[in-house]
Amino acid sequence: MAARAMSSGAISFGLVSIPCKLFATADTSKAVRFNYLSKDGSRLRQQYIRASDGEIVDRGDRVQGYEFTKGRYVTFTEEELKALHVDATNAIDIEEFIPIEEVERIYIERVYYLGPDRGAARPYHLLRAALAKTGRAALARYAARGKKHLVLLRPLGDALVMEQLKHADELRAIDEVPLDVCEVNEAELGLAIQIIDQRVNGKFEPEKYKDEVRERMLALIQQKVDGQEIAVAPEERHEAKIIDLMEALKASVGDRKPARRSAPKKRASKTASVAAIPAKRRAQG
Repeated sequence: MAARAMSSGAISFGLVSIPCKLFATADTSKAVRFNYLSKDGSRLRQQYIRASDGEIVDRGDRVQGYEFTKGRYVTFTEEELKALHVDATNAIDIEEFIPIEEVERIYIERVYYLGPDRGAARPYHLLRAALAKTGRAALARYAARGKKHLVLLRPLGDALVMEQLKHADELRAIDEVPLDVCEVNEAELGLAIQIIDQRVNGKFEPEKYKDEVRERMLALIQQKVDGQEIAVAPEERHEAKIIDLMEALKASVGDRKPARRSAPKKRASKTASVAAIPAKRRAQG
């Protein structure tokens, strides 16, 4: 089934305009969602309550305001709010080209697929090929939904990807994080590198890792649908243990757990095969 475009846009590349379509990279249809219900099974809806007297405020009586000092607000009409925002032209104006590796992952906020709109395949693939050949990405401004976003266009196989970036002033400086920097023991470093080498995989294979929490949730939900009760396990308390770092490293090296690699294809046989159960891991940014 072909993906459905979220919106359309146009990449401005010098004097060339490339009409394109935006597609979501994430499939949110598989997310497990719960709704709030009353105990008789009726759906609940949200309402806004006035803090001063607890009365429900209808939509027509609501206004938006900005708290400029503690407890004091300046309010805006719908027309004034529109004036605060930029026109949603959906234009993707390229400002400059930079090396892809120069962009730290902490800047990435959202990622979209870009596809060529009707009749725009040639300039689209020309830009993609030029970026791939030079090893660069296009830094651009994208005006959409009343805001102007900083975005990065980069090649991904035969396609272009648009990464929405945070602005520099939206990020907290790493200097604000207490790091307690200390010297690294060379012997401990050697053991840590040895542990890494034992678990090296030469490529990224995300398909090996399943969302085990989601699968467990769906199984328990189905159990509830089938009329069975869900047994709640007692909460385990994990006590913090002070361990000897060197001894822990040595034990980890001794545990020669092989790197997870894709299982080679085998011919069908009468004997049952054993499937490796993948473990979930987290990257972040």
